[in-house]
Amino acid sequence: MEDPDAPLVERAQRGDRRAFEELVERHQHRLYTLAVRTLGSVDEAADAVQEAFIRAWLGLPRFRGGSLFSTWLFRICVNAAHDQRLKRRAEPLDETREPADPQDAFRTSELSGALQAALDELDEDYRVAVVLYDVLGCSYTEIAELTDVAEGTVKSRIFRGRSRLAELLGTRTAEE
Repeated sequence: MEDPDAPLVERAQRGDRRAFEELVERHQHRLYTLAVRTLGSVDEAADAVQEAFIRAWLGLPRFRGGSLFSTWLFRICVNAAHDQRLKRRAEPLDETREPADPQDAFRTSELSGALQAALDELDEDYRVAVVLYDVLGCSYTEIAELTDVAEGTVKSRIFRGRSRLAELLGTRTAEE
């Protein structure tokens, strides 16, 4: 399969910053969506995506094209989001934190808020698989490559993640 990003990647590997900027523009929305749905916070997602692009720029000389550039970039973003989540767990709770940013407004809507809360309760492996498949439209093969597991495992994680989401959302709806 021909990588549509290959010409830009080659230019970026030769030091063309504009080519890398085009790659960022091409992929930032999908990475941000992945990070928001994985982390549940727009601020943390923005940090994870920024970190992912920094890692990509620094790692670009080692990218050999064994997979699509977008697959490689998604994997970096998944890792950055995972690191961000670990960082959150390690930080003490700050009671003086400012109220949520207005950009978080989409999360306060009833459906979006309930869905994000349910996603937050999923095991990380299930959450990543469900978000990649259902939100970002990645194929089983792409997800398997991104997460370094077999396609059967991806299918199982999506099934179990969706089942758990249905349970969580059903419970929330019944309680309200």
